[in-house]
Parts: sequence; structure tokens; C-alpha cells
Amino acid sequence: MSEQAPGAVLRGAVDLSSLRNRANQPAASNAAASDAPSYIVDITDATFQQVLDISRGVPVVVDMWAGRSEASTQLSATLEKVVTELAGRLLLAKVEIERNPQIAQAFRAQSIPLVVALVNGAPVPLFQSAVTEEQVRATFEQLFELATQQGVTQILGGAQEDGEEKAEPELPPLHQEAFVAIEAGDYATAITAYEEALAENPRDDEARAGLGQVKLLHRAQSLNLQEVRDAAAANPRDVQAQLNIADLDLAGGHVEDAFGRLLDLFAELPSDERTPVRERLLELFGLVGDADARVIRARSRLTSLLF
Repeated sequence: MSEQAPGAVLRGAVDLSSLRNRANQPAASNAAASDAPSYIVDITDATFQQVLDISRGVPVVVDMWAGRSEASTQLSATLEKVVTELAGRLLLAKVEIERNPQIAQAFRAQSIPLVVALVNGAPVPLFQSAVTEEQVRATFEQLFELATQQGVTQILGGAQEDGEEKAEPELPPLHQEAFVAIEAGDYATAITAYEEALAENPRDDEARAGLGQVKLLHRAQSLNLQEVRDAAAANPRDVQAQLNIADLDLAGGHVEDAFGRLLDLFAELPSDERTPVRERLLELFGLVGDADARVIRARSRLTSLLF
């Protein structure tokens, strides 16, 4: 496991679940010396959550490439040309796949070239081999149709596709309070705000997702990675020690490690000691998402252990 600060990965996930879209962030942060917006960015495992956020306003094309693959470099050049000409209707996010294993795992990248779009946070397969410029343009037109159906019609720089400025949606007051607290690192206040939002509206899915993620960050905030790791290794059946390291695993993006650790512990514990582990597993499943393949596999194993 890396020495990444607890919560560094999940912080982006909190933004995704409950905060406003910030579609022009990459252009601002990746632009060169000029003020012209950039429609092509390099991303890593650590910055991937940002493009998920952006994909809620602007379609994102994720180009997974490697220098050793001539086909992938040729396709990358074609994508860059077309995306640049589209002038903000798409963001091209380039990933050097051999240096970013978490992204490779998330997209089940078995070979390259591999190009996937993100629309409103959901993946849309595009290309798995070199294609012509005409094929790229035709596929992007289909992508725009899908994005329009889902209301993803912004232009990088803040305008909608029809040229009108789109006002950034305001957050509900309690969500805004949570956002400010998260930015300040005050997770306890953010938890309280999300809990109040859920009390007002039990169907507020964004508040529910934000609450779970901020609770994880709050737990991880006080943990020392080396101390937690040592305690877990020395006490493999100590429930709290294993819950702690699982929290840090998930906060660091090591989803399968977190699930596997807790499932192994659950299998070893007597039935009257299993409840805290089962509850934590269900909480972590909710953070990652029920449709995620890793959650589906882990939930299946949990079910088999229960029955």
C-alpha cells in the first residue's frame, strides 16, 4: 500500500457525490502561459476523480496509451487533433497506462489502445484498436447525442452548446455547509450537515453518499498509517485493527485490499463477533457503488459466508 495521505483519493469522491460541477477546472489548471483554454490534459490515478466530476457537465474522452504501442500513439495524435478542433465540446484526458495501475484496473485495461468516454460519471466504450479520423468523428457525434440525452451539454469555459451561459447550480444550504467544512478539513461539521440534510429528506442520495464518504475521511484523519499497519499485522483477528487498515486501504484507492481483508476476517470470526465487520463492509460497498464489479464480487462472497 502506498504512503498516500488518508483521504487523498476519497476527497475527490466526496466532491462527486455532493458538490457543484466545476467543468472549467482543468482548462484553468492545465493551460499554458496563454489564457486559451486547454482541451487536453494528462491525468493520473491521483487526479482521475477530477475528470469524473467534469464529465457531469462535459463529455470526457479517456485515452489510455503507452509509448511502446505505435497504434496507441497514432490514435492519440488523431484524438488530439479532433478534440482540439471541437474547441471545448469534449475534454481529452490522457493516461499513460503503465504508470497508473488504478485507472488500468478500473477500466479492465487488458490491451491498448483503449479509449473510453465518461458521460455523467458513467463509462462509455469507444475504441479498442486504431481507427481512422473519420471513424473518430463519427463516434464523437454519437457520443454527443448520448450526452445531450443526459443533459451533459456544457462547453469547456462555461457555455452551453447553444452558446448561452449556463449558471452554476447552487448547492442546497446544508450541502454547501458540508462543502465548506470539507474544504477546511472539518469532517465532523460536514457529517453533521449531511445528517441534517438526510433528516430533512431521507431520499437525498447525494447527502447519503457524501455522509458515508466523509465518515470514512473522519475516521482516517486520526490514523497513522505505519502504526495502523503494524497493529493489523500483529493482531490479524483484532477487529478494530483490521477495520482501521481497511479504511486506509479504501481511502488510498486499494478497494480490493480493503474488501479482501474484511472478508477474510469475517470468515474467521465466530458468528457473535461478525456484526461490526459486516456493517463496515456494507458501508464500504455503498461508497464504491453497487454496480462496481469489485463490490459485486465481494458482496457475493459475503453472502456465501453468511449462508
